[in-house]
Amino acid sequence: MLFAALSDPAGVFEHRLGALERIALVLDDWFDTHRRLADTETRMTAVLNELHLTELVTSITGLSAIGAAAILAETGDPNRFTSARALVKHASLAPREKLSGTYIGRTKLTGQGRPGLRLAAWRAVWGAQRANPVYAARFTHLTTRAQNKLTTTQAQAVIGAAILRQLHAVVTTGRAWDPIIATQGTERRTVMPIAA
Repeated sequence: MLFAALSDPAGVFEHRLGALERIALVLDDWFDTHRRLADTETRMTAVLNELHLTELVTSITGLSAIGAAAILAETGDPNRFTSARALVKHASLAPREKLSGTYIGRTKLTGQGRPGLRLAAWRAVWGAQRANPVYAARFTHLTTRAQNKLTTTQAQAVIGAAILRQLHAVVTTGRAWDPIIATQGTERRTVMPIAA
């Protein structure tokens, strides 16, 4: 049927030039969008370099300079937040209980806050979760534990919040990301006995 339609001179030949023109326009749009995206990414990383933050933010394994720049573009100066938790709440990645009188509802993300920041953190999760052993272990733990097992999406929201907290920490303290500090809270620490 397709070959019959292609060989039919009634409409296909007349429409072929128009179809090829539309394909050329789509390709031109794609190339233009790709060029503008590359230009924007170059300018974003240039700002990170000017602020001397590139090496610091990319010390978080799996977080690219572009991902960090996108997050920082949405947050502004992380020093303006009193704590890393305040930054996570600003992104609306901190779950909240629904309370009204004696009624206690489900604990969930409110959806309030800054959607662009939430999106930037969400995008950063995809690379970081796969490249960062701390985030990968945390994700596996959250999705496989026996009690209060999280869905994939819920666990990714937890990783997104962790990225925001740790990005806040490295920028405000000026210290590179440390996987040992990052795992604090996900692994039990051995307490060494005090020598007498």
